[in-house]
Amino acid sequence: KVEPFQKGEMKGALLEESSFATLFPKYREQYLRQAWPVVTKEFDKFGLGCELNLVEGSMTVKTTRKTWDPYVVLKGRDVIKLLARSVSAEQAVKALQDDVQVDIIKISGLVRNKDRFVKRRQRLLGPNGSTLKALELLTGCYILVQGNTVAVMGSFQGLKQARKVIVDCMNNVHPIYNIKTLMIRRELAKDEQLKNENWDRFLPKFKKKNVKSKKPQADAPKYKKEYTPFPPPQQPSKVDAQLESGEYFLSDKERKDRAKAARADENKRSKELRDKEKAAVLVPPKEKRAKRSAEPADTEGAANPATVIKKRMGAAAFSGAGAKKSSASDFLMKPI
Repeated sequence: KVEPFQKGEMKGALLEESSFATLFPKYREQYLRQAWPVVTKEFDKFGLGCELNLVEGSMTVKTTRKTWDPYVVLKGRDVIKLLARSVSAEQAVKALQDDVQVDIIKISGLVRNKDRFVKRRQRLLGPNGSTLKALELLTGCYILVQGNTVAVMGSFQGLKQARKVIVDCMNNVHPIYNIKTLMIRRELAKDEQLKNENWDRFLPKFKKKNVKSKKPQADAPKYKKEYTPFPPPQQPSKVDAQLESGEYFLSDKERKDRAKAARADENKRSKELRDKEKAAVLVPPKEKRAKRSAEPADTEGAANPATVIKKRMGAAAFSGAGAKKSSASDFLMKPI
């Protein structure tokens, strides 16, 4: 616990004046103009002087002969820094209390890629600010994410915990892991038996997994070229190419006519190619013809019952030189 510094403990006045100044963005000008009387009133309680310069866009805090706390000027410096980073005046003046400390964490330099930086900053906030709210409850600090910085107000222990979570989040460690650890520590601190013991066996240990991205394979293996002390041959210039083709000696009109004829020829070939592609769609596919059987169908046999009987009984009984002619009476049952 930090003991508050009471009025009258400092004997005598300060010999020299100390001052701190900070700039603020243009969009904060209107709010600061309205809230500056509240800030001035709080500074007067500690004998501090303050100045708001709207022309230069700066705020200044300084000591006076009435200042009775030698350290309060550093607290005033933290107040104007918070005001410049979109913290409300009612919240910023709480930094003048002895048990409230301020830490402004710069997160822009921790991630190079801008899109990755925005995603990780949003990860710190969480859906509807739920992750940030949980972090505030566990650390007992006021946290505000604004632009490239994070403003934190609270106790020394809370500032240390909040800084670790914020820096780890920007280094691709999800805040939920640190929040879970803080919740376990909070429950262990309530237990009188485990209060003064080592908590490492209770804390979760998360393993970091690095997923290696697949490298694109080269189409063909690259062979190392043999070393040669001679430089590569000089490539022909545009004038050399014109001299070789004879275009260099033509007039401007002849060159334009030749280029126009070449473009017309190229357009003609491309048109013919497009016409062929369009015509290929309209060509009907070749129909597959049905295969004919080797022996023609016997339509007469299907209509003649005698032919069917002949096929069933066997062709040997009805054909041949010595075959006996049979009649219909042979197929009738004879009386015994």
